[in-house]
Amino acid sequence: MGTDNGRNVTIAMIARLAGVSVPTVSRVVNGRSDVAPQTRKRVEELLTRYGYRRRSPTRQTTAGLIDLVFNDLDSPWAVEIIRGVEEVARSSGVGTAVSAIHWRISSARQWLDNMRARSTEGVILVTSMVNPPLHAEFCRLHIPVVIIDPAGVDPRESPTIGATNWAGSLSANQYLLGLGHRRIGFIAGPPHLMCSRARLDGYRAALGAAGVPVDPALVRPGNFHPETGYLAGTQLLALPDPPTAIFASSDQMALGVYEAVRKRGLRVPGDISVVGFDDLPEVRWCSPPLTTVRQPLAEMGMLAARTVLRLAGGEKTDSERLELATELVIRDSAAPPRRR
Repeated sequence: MGTDNGRNVTIAMIARLAGVSVPTVSRVVNGRSDVAPQTRKRVEELLTRYGYRRRSPTRQTTAGLIDLVFNDLDSPWAVEIIRGVEEVARSSGVGTAVSAIHWRISSARQWLDNMRARSTEGVILVTSMVNPPLHAEFCRLHIPVVIIDPAGVDPRESPTIGATNWAGSLSANQYLLGLGHRRIGFIAGPPHLMCSRARLDGYRAALGAAGVPVDPALVRPGNFHPETGYLAGTQLLALPDPPTAIFASSDQMALGVYEAVRKRGLRVPGDISVVGFDDLPEVRWCSPPLTTVRQPLAEMGMLAARTVLRLAGGEKTDSERLELATELVIRDSAAPPRRR
């Protein structure tokens, strides 16, 4: 059926018939090894059946790209994820295209238009909300998608990669309880995000296991940014019976608490202990260096890149949901409470 000896047969046509992405067919045509055997066989059969005429080997082919898409790029943890994705992409001989869609439908549509015009190996979404029409378009184009979700969305039609938020929060608050703290303030993340709820549940579980009742006055809202850490910290320190320690469910909010403590003429950890969550590079250099829960952001980016490249090569994933372990990193911002 390849008319005119295969001149009108395109890679896009073969990709559609094989049910794979265009870059996957390109890899088969160019003799690359990173394609699953069964996928390679199916593509080769279609190339032969439809008489696809391969290009001259002297002609250079365009390197593929991994599309890395954020809602916003206003958080330091985005840089860590980019670093992980870029490391794997570079070692695999593909590029990385980073975009931010800013939660706007118009931005998402523009990004989709740009993506259709280039050779995309696959897409990594860093998001807490996945638009169903977006998923439908990926399926139509046979483009593999992996979701990095610090926000902890439920698995959909794509593999998701996250971290053990509940366990990380549990370990941080168990550490503070072990130091002797019984009034521990908690600054939450956005309530619609699963990771925020998991970190709050970890806080409650730690206190409950120690027989310490949760005081609602010690639980304050936040949005993972320093401003809400400062506001919540100021409110907690102004209570008639203030906490002796504060667990902020992001490092940025913990740094906001540092400023609230400073403005009140107090010291960390002499007057109040502070623990964060993320282990961003800068927190080891603040004064005092922050005790925090390490979320393996760069490793999450690396795993997402490896997974999307495997999917682009026609392989299957071992699991639809992967969670990397968090780890408590003890530095100098927490100490036993002062006697009152």
